[in-house]
Parts: sequence; structure tokens; C-alpha cells
Amino acid sequence: MSFVHLHVHTEYSLLDGSNKIKEYVARVRELGMNSAAITDHGVMYGVIDFYRAARAEGINPILGCEVYVAPNSRFDKELTGGEDRYYHLVLLAENNTGYANLMKIVSKGFTEGYYYKPRVDMEVLNKYHEGIIALSACLAGEVQRYIVKGMPEEARKAARKYEACFGKGNYFLELQDHGIPEQKTVNTELLRMSRELDIPLVATNDVHYTYAEDADSHDILLCLQTGKKLQDEDRMRYEGGQYFVKSEEEMKELFPYAWEAVENTQRIADRCHVEIEFGVTKLPKYEVPEGYDSWGYLNYLCEKGLKERYGDRNLPAGETGQTLGERLEYELGVIRKMGYVDYFLIVWDFINYAKSNDIPVGPGRGSAAGSIVSYCLKITNIDPIRYNLLFERFLNPERVSMPDIDIDFCYNRRQEVIDYVGRKYGGDKVVQIVTFGTLAAKGVIRDVGRVMDLPYAFVDSIAKMVPNELNITLDRALEMNPEMRKLYQEDEQVHHLIDMCKRLEGLPRHTSMHAAGVVICQKSADEFVPLSRGSDGSITTQFTMTTLEELGLLKMDFLGLRTLTVIHDAVNYIEKSTGKRIDIDNIDYNDPQVLASIGTGKTEGVFQLESAGMKNFMKELQPKNLEDIIAGISLYRPGPMDFIPKYIMGKNQHHAVAYACPQLEPILKPTYGCIVYQEQVMQIVRDLGGYTLGRSDLVRRAMSKKKQSVMEKERANFIYGNEEEGVPGCVSKGISEQVAGGIYDDMMDFAKYAFNKSHAACYAVVALQTAYLKYYYPVEFMAALMTSVIDNSKKVSEYILTCRNMGIQLLPPDINEGESGFSVSEGKIRYALTAIKGVGRPVIDAIVEERRQRGPFTNLKDFISRTVDADVNKRAIENFIKAGALDGLGGTRKQFMSVYVQIADHISKDKKSNLAGQISLFDIAEDSQKDAFDIKMPDVGEYSKEMLLGFEKEVLGIYLSGHPLEEWQELWQKYATATTNDFALDEETGQAKVEDQKNVILGGMIADKTIKYTKNDKVMAFLNLEDLVGNVEVVIFPKDYEKYSTLLLEDAKIFIKGRASVEEDKDAKLICEQIVSFEEAGAAGGAPIFRKPQYRGGGQGSYGQGNGVQSGNGQQWNGQGSSGQQWNGQGGSGQQRNGQSGNGQQWNGQSGSGQQVNGQPGVQKKGLPKGLWIQFQDAAAYREKEQLLLNMLADSDGKDDVIIFLRTEKKMNLLPPNRRVNMDANLVKSLQAVFGEENVKTR
Repeated sequence: MSFVHLHVHTEYSLLDGSNKIKEYVARVRELGMNSAAITDHGVMYGVIDFYRAARAEGINPILGCEVYVAPNSRFDKELTGGEDRYYHLVLLAENNTGYANLMKIVSKGFTEGYYYKPRVDMEVLNKYHEGIIALSACLAGEVQRYIVKGMPEEARKAARKYEACFGKGNYFLELQDHGIPEQKTVNTELLRMSRELDIPLVATNDVHYTYAEDADSHDILLCLQTGKKLQDEDRMRYEGGQYFVKSEEEMKELFPYAWEAVENTQRIADRCHVEIEFGVTKLPKYEVPEGYDSWGYLNYLCEKGLKERYGDRNLPAGETGQTLGERLEYELGVIRKMGYVDYFLIVWDFINYAKSNDIPVGPGRGSAAGSIVSYCLKITNIDPIRYNLLFERFLNPERVSMPDIDIDFCYNRRQEVIDYVGRKYGGDKVVQIVTFGTLAAKGVIRDVGRVMDLPYAFVDSIAKMVPNELNITLDRALEMNPEMRKLYQEDEQVHHLIDMCKRLEGLPRHTSMHAAGVVICQKSADEFVPLSRGSDGSITTQFTMTTLEELGLLKMDFLGLRTLTVIHDAVNYIEKSTGKRIDIDNIDYNDPQVLASIGTGKTEGVFQLESAGMKNFMKELQPKNLEDIIAGISLYRPGPMDFIPKYIMGKNQHHAVAYACPQLEPILKPTYGCIVYQEQVMQIVRDLGGYTLGRSDLVRRAMSKKKQSVMEKERANFIYGNEEEGVPGCVSKGISEQVAGGIYDDMMDFAKYAFNKSHAACYAVVALQTAYLKYYYPVEFMAALMTSVIDNSKKVSEYILTCRNMGIQLLPPDINEGESGFSVSEGKIRYALTAIKGVGRPVIDAIVEERRQRGPFTNLKDFISRTVDADVNKRAIENFIKAGALDGLGGTRKQFMSVYVQIADHISKDKKSNLAGQISLFDIAEDSQKDAFDIKMPDVGEYSKEMLLGFEKEVLGIYLSGHPLEEWQELWQKYATATTNDFALDEETGQAKVEDQKNVILGGMIADKTIKYTKNDKVMAFLNLEDLVGNVEVVIFPKDYEKYSTLLLEDAKIFIKGRASVEEDKDAKLICEQIVSFEEAGAAGGAPIFRKPQYRGGGQGSYGQGNGVQSGNGQQWNGQGSSGQQWNGQGGSGQQRNGQSGNGQQWNGQSGSGQQVNGQPGVQKKGLPKGLWIQFQDAAAYREKEQLLLNMLADSDGKDDVIIFLRTEKKMNLLPPNRRVNMDANLVKSLQAVFGEENVKTR
């Protein structure tokens, strides 16, 4: 071969390239090329993925980037506009020096030259040019742009400049031909320049997608980038469809006049060889105190910690057969051998900093809790000996991999620890980590549907067919959902939509910053990894966390855990209100009263245990010790949940637990015979098969990752042993082949679900700490809990309801008693001042400080005059009044609202006079006379209760002193099957609790109603329904609005039965089906308040529509049904239309085994025709609506018949085949909205 692609954009030219790396590499290999390049726009996001994929296929990877070059200095802003803000230039790394310099160049573009794009300049290129080959790029290159402008001398000057920078033979003039007219002009001039300046040519294709047929899907991607639709005229396009991976023959056909340029690509490729080192750790050095080396200092800290934690190092280390000292020495030996001494010192140091600065730190997370070194260094707070946690699950001496210690810090102060690490090691060595958002299965359907301008409801219905499964793909969705597969196979529009989506699925669409990830480097980070800039301006890596680990860099997770903040605040509140300091790390984790409180299921606010499912599980489990909580957290997940009944039975009936062999009992006894933890899998393999713990972990990993070949090999080793590898096997220990095989099968089944016990134990400790505080100090705990969610009014409302149910009284905010957060006042919770809208945290802090310095505020004037310098404006004063925060200042809210503006103006005027040196009468009056100058409170009384509640809702986001629904609370709790909070988007899970399409009953008050008209002038409504914990949007379609409009008044209290409509990244909505007023529900005396749902064509007897009575097994429009459907009479075993029964159907009084249309014999069919049935009163009604109906049907194209039934004439008419439709839920719903639900049916 003599051609190589050197100008290639992959998926990492975000929303500009759809060329997926794996497909690209496979295509290059298929075309017989031995090398390929990656040159994404301004970034190197994909170079490591590309390098690995290319090497795996035997392709030489050429690592490059198409950079943006500023016309002058990279620091200049807007010297020129539009296209001339930057030029394109392709850079390729010739060797490792070139690769290192390329990383520097690309990093500088982000860290120093970012302006619309990451720009570099000639200063940067001159400094880092070594080892780099440059190409003049596309029409956006500097040389090409001058040629297009008719400035050939400027073009030559630019070419000489770049050649001087990169060196003779390292700069090439780039020919491209995508059928663009300007390229012909440019290429002619480049040929001339090449001869005159002796600068070689190179031919490239500006690749943006892999195959020629990808042009359409790539066009959609460009629309996603620019926010346009396909039908828009004025939008960015790559015309001509030539931007794909072309063969050598296709390239030579394009450039018959410049074969040398084509063959130069291979010559360049042959020069480019970069070797990237994987798996070699590049840990930074920890600076130890004088007199120590790293190893000595780690030993010193561990021995000191061992003495503090355990006292005597000669005590036994559980059932390991070692003493504590021996276990410590063993772990330290492994750590030293694996080269991680400095790693542990670095982690110890920043955790020690956090604890020294009163920043709450979690008890641990993940497998690190299995290490006694971690425990002695106080990195973790779980005793690995007591809870039988395994070091080898954390650091396996038989599998060299970087240890992974993730740390939870207080949510509010996590950044302080990151800042400390930055100061300690240098800001240029500590950077945060990039992540990529991708076009996932559901999202890509919605995105592509929007670009194709398809109806929203249609696209939404397709997206909702994708199962809610982690990492679901469209292929997998089509496999799992037969309805979706049928639509894909039969509906051309759906087929095209999904085909386009498949080509774009999985592409990265944007970057963001990892919530917790930080990388700490030995030297400046851009020596190891290219850098970019996050949306907040902070510097991030261009490689993801997994790539950084593969490159041997130290990655740390600094996680923010809100619960730690809650615990810390609660302990402080307790000390303030009782004078007692709780040592939360040394509570009794087996306190029977705390465990009993968990067993009641009232675990709101208890870490990991507050979901509805977990509450029910805890009620069943009735935990008796911390081990039960650890197991509960491990089991309550998809997969292991199937084992919950077995676990609970074993817990309640110890004698019923059977073990396949005696050796299993000590391992599985704590979990009542169930395999729950990964550590148990390792122990079984070790104790029964005779493996080392290190090799046991390798077997566990193979099982969890379903590595079939490894599992089969290890199965034989486990059962029979392997003398060469030193594995005795089960049979040698007296365990039969059959029993051993059964145990191995059980392990394989569960290994993919088994949970890391160390991680569960850490979280169980936090769960017990929160449960302990809630049980013994409920007021302080709930105050801390509400402070932690102060910005989430729905969550605050939920916890206020919890407080009321717990008998805890809430006090309004008070300017003299309140704090910035929720506080405790004489056994009650005082509402937070910062929760008042329109008043910022700095203002509250200034007010609280003023109060502490000079005492409480005595009246409204005193408050306004003392806070005038704290930026307390009139709007803030008004909101303080409405919230009730000034109630203690001697007046009613109505009085304060009447005079506060006058007082504020008076004080402002006096302040200005004082600044001008003027004296007022007030200043020279005697104290006894000053009262006469004060503004008096008018005698206006107080606002009504409803108005006071309305004000609270306005400025606090919730009702505080009461709730309009509180007198109805018992009724609401009786009938509502969900709360509005279940519809709110959970910020941690990213989805609502309620399931899509689930039928629920909500009760509440109509806070707001918006009326809209459909295109058919039908009225529908959108309600804001508010219950005791929050609010939700309810959609009421025209048919239901017409039926229930008298109930839909603002402030009306109603129950709504309907189905949930859930979308990604939004609060869920409720689609209304039936409505009942609270009064009607109260009169029901506990009986069901909603009719049973109608069944579509079968099932239990449902309610008939129209004039008939309840049908037995189907649907009924105008009469009494039996086993089938019936329209105007009484049916027997068949169907009939006019009072005469028979085995066939009859539409106009004549019976027979077939069917008749308009009284004439028709095609003989058994049963009713299948399709979409639409009923009209008579022919006149049909003619009146015929055109409207046909217009609505015209947009739907499918294979389902449409049948018109005229009720008065008792006639049926089958519309012709060209009127067939796709009978989907959206079409049916829209027809029902216009013609009435009772008149549109499917069969």
C-alpha cells in the first residue's frame, strides 16, 4: 500500500465526527492499510483508545491533532472576527518527543489560549516543534485561506513560516478534494507553491465518518451540534458525501496529477512511531520528616496507630492464625513489594489534614477497609479483624494493580481537601478528571427525532420502549422488547429513525468534570496527559479515569457525602443544646433500641435505609446487630434480592440452615447459609479448594466478569486440585466431587451479584450512626438533616412531614433566634434564615454577626437601621416579614408591611444627611422627645390565616405554620398511593422514584391551572397539584377536562388517578384518568373511590360505556355484552348488532356466518375485523367530521385497518387499504381526545 489517512476526525471531534474508533480501525485494516492517524479538532481525547485499538489490529497508530492557530498571539481576544479568529494546522507525532510536545501544545491551547476554541500561536509551536510533522490542513488552514482570498504571496510567506518552525521535510502542503470549487483553485496554487518553494505535497481526505452511507447520520449529528433541524436551509453542512474513509484507489483517482502527494502519506506514516507505556506506576514522592525515609515513616505511623487501635500487637488477628503485629507486617511487606509506600503516605496525609481541620471524613469506602494498615493509619474506621474483612480483596499480591482508596468527605468542605492537595504537590501537578456524556439509547432517539422534526409524542413513545436497564443499547432493546422490534420491522419511519440512531449511539456528545476524581502527578501534569478546561474554568485532564489508571498515574476519588455533613452538624447541635459531646465513632453499633427502631421501617433520613423498598425490607429483617445491616445493604440490589427470603428464613430459623459440607459453616454462618459477599467466595475457594487468598481473588474476578475459559479451568482445579500449581482441591479434603461441583456452581451463580463486604460494612456504620442520632437525638438530627437539603424545598417539605409525624414542632424563622441553617431551640426546630428566598447567605451571616456583637434587635426600626450596611434591601425586609422572621419585634406582619418602606426611606435619608454633615431635628431632640419622631405602627390588625400561609409559601417555598391540607391529612394518607415527591427527579440517582406508566393515586390541592387549546379547539389543562410534601404537573386531556372541569378550580382539593409519565432528566408528570373531590372521598367511608379500570378486550368484567350495563368479558358501547363485543343488543356466544344472535356477525339485521357492510354480504370472516374502530352517532355526524378524521389518519402509515361504525344505522364501513394506519398508542390517544374515548377502540 502507498496511501495512509493522515487527516482523520473520530467520535472525539465532539458532535462533528461520527467516525467510531473501532469501526475506523477495522475499516482501515479491511482496506489493507498498515497505518492510520487520529487528528481530532483541538483535542487528544481519543488518542489512547485509538492507540490500543490500532495496535490490537496490527495497525501503526499515528497520533496527532488538528490544532487551532491564533493569527497573532494566543492571548489576544477579538483582534479579528469570524473565520479569522484562528487557522487550522494538522500536527502528527513522529516519535515520543513529538508526542510529549504535542501534549504540551494541545494543553497550552486550553490553559492559555482558549477563546471560542483552544488556540495556540507561533510562540508555542516554535517552542515545542521537535518531533512533530505538520500538514497545512484544509481550506481553514492559513495557507489555503490566503489563496482563496487571492493573496498568493501571503500564502507563500505563511508556508515559509511553518517550514522554518518545523524544519525542512517536516512541513507538507495538503491537497484535498471533496468536490468543493475552492479546492480546485487551492490545489492548483499549492502545486505551483510546492515547485517554487520546494515544500512537499501530501494528499488527504478530511475524514468525519467511516462509510459513504454514513453521510446522512453525520448530517444529523451536525444538526445536534448546531441546534438545527434537517429541513432548515441555513445550517452547517458537509456537502457532497465525500468525508469517509476512502481506499487508496479512490484517492489516486482524485489526484491523478499528484500521485507523489498520495504516496507521501505512506512515507510520513513510516516515520511515525510512538511507544506509550502502560501499567508502570508514576507515583509522586511524599516528603517525609527529616530522619525518615518513606518506608521508615510508614512503619512508624502504622506501629503508632496499631498501639492506639488495639493496644497489644501480640493479640491474635481473628482466625487468621497471625498476631496483629504479624498481620500488619505482612500487609506492609506486600505494600512495599508492590511499590505503594508513598501512595499510603499521600492518602494518610490528606485525611490527617481533613481531620485536623474538623472536616468530617467517612469511615471508609470500598475494599480498603479490609486492610489493617488502612485502619492503623486512620484512613478507614472499620476494624477489619472484627468483621473478618480480607486484605487480598483490596491489594492482591498475585495481581499487580494500583490500590483504589476512595474517600468520603463532608459535602460542603470537600474542596478544601482538594485545595490542600493542590498546595502540597503544586497546582500544575494536581488536576481534575474529564468525563464524557454520550448519546445513550433513549436520549439519541429523542435527539434524532427532534432533528428529523418528528412529532414529539411519536418519538417519546419510541424512546419509552427502550427498557430501563443500565448501559442498554438499541440492539439489546430491540432484542428485549417485541413491540419495539415489530414496529422497527414493519414501520418504515421507525426503521429509518432507529437506523440513524444506531449509527450515532454511543458517540460522546459533551465533556464534563468528574464529580470526585483528581489525578496527582510527579511532575507537571501535561508531561503525562494533555489538559483541557472545564466549564467552570478549572483545568482537567483530556483522558478519563480508567485511561489515567492504565497509564500508571495516581487517581484519587475525593467524594462528597452529604450524610457526613448531617452527622457533623447533628453532633454540634447536640453539644450546643445539651453540653455533651458525642463520640460518634465509638457508639454501640449493636444498640438493641436503635436496631429495633430500624426494624419499625421508620427510617426517613437514615443513610442507605430510607427508600420505600428498604423500609419494608428492614421491617421483615428485624436487624439484631451490625452484621444484619451489612448484609441488608449487600442484598438489597437487583439479583441478590432473590435471596432475601432465604436469608430471613435462616435468620429466624437457625436450625433449618443446612451446609453442603462442614467446612462451609464458619464461612456462611454469619449470613445464615447464603453467599452474600465477594469475600465469602474468596474464603470458600481458599478453605475448600486450598488456594492462596491472592489466587482466590483472581477466581472471584473471573466469576464476576464471566470469563468462561478461566472459570472452567478453575472448576477442575477447585474440585480435583492441581499439583503443579500447588492447589490441593476439595476432593483431597474429603469433599465429594458432587458436593464440590454444586458449591462451585452456586458460587458462579452468585459471584456476579456478590457485594464487597468491606464497602457494605463502611456504609452500614454510617447507617447506624444516623439511626443512633435519630433515635436518641431526633430534634438535633432532623435539624441537621433539613439543613443538608435546604436548597431542595421538596425534600425539606418531606422531612417537615416526618417531623410532624415524630411530634417535633417547627418554629418559624426568627431574626433574633435563627441561624443560617435549621437550629434547635428548646426541643423544637427553628426554621433556617437562609431558606428565605431573595436573601443570600452573606446577608444572613452579617445579620447573625451583628446580633452577636451588639445584642438582639428590639424593633423593626432597630433591625433596619442596624442592617442597612449589610445590603438588606427593601425586598429582603419584605421577605423577612412574610416569612414571620420579624414576628418577635413587637408588631403584626400586616403592621410591618404597612410601614417598613417608610422606615427604610427615613433611615436612608438620615444616613445621607449624616454623610453631608447635616443635623436633623431628631439629632438635637432630647431622649424624652424622640418617641414623637418615631414612625408609629398603624392599628391594622393581622392578615387572615390563608394569607399568612400564602406568604410563607411564597418566600419559603413551603407552608410552615400550617398547611391547607393538614385537616385532610388522614384522608390523604388513606387514599394516596404515591406522593408528589415520588415524581421529583432525585439528584443522586438522576431519575424519579415512580415507574413510567405506573398507575397511581395522588391527592392534593390545585395550586395553579393552565388552560391550552388543541389544534382542534378542544380544551385541555395542565395542573400544578400540591400535596403535603411538594407539587407535580398533571396533564388533563380534553375528554377528561370536559368531564371533570367543575372540579378543576384553583385551591380545589382532589384525588387524581392516573399514570406516571417519566422522562430522562426531568420531574415525572401524571396523566389524569379519573378525579374525585376530597369531599366525595370523605363521604365514601373508607370504600374505594375510583371505579375499576376498563380492560381492553378481555379479562375481568369491566364497566361499560354509554347506555349499557356492565359487560362480562369485553367492551360495550351500547348494550349488554356477554363473551364478546356488542353494539346494539344482547349478544350470545358470537356478536350481533340488531338483537339477533348467531355464530357470525350481523350489522344490519341479517344473520350469517360472515359479515355484511351496509347490509350487503361482504368478505366472509370469522369474528369482528381487527383494526382501529371509530364510532359515530350516524352518517350525518360522520360526514361532518370525515375530513378532520382523514387528516388525522393521514400522518400515520401502517398495516392496520380502520373501521367506521354508525350507531343509529347500525352499519359498519371498512376504509380502503390506502387509509390503513399504524395503530399505536399515540394515534389512539389523539383520536380519543377529539372523538371521545368511548368512540375509539382497538381490536
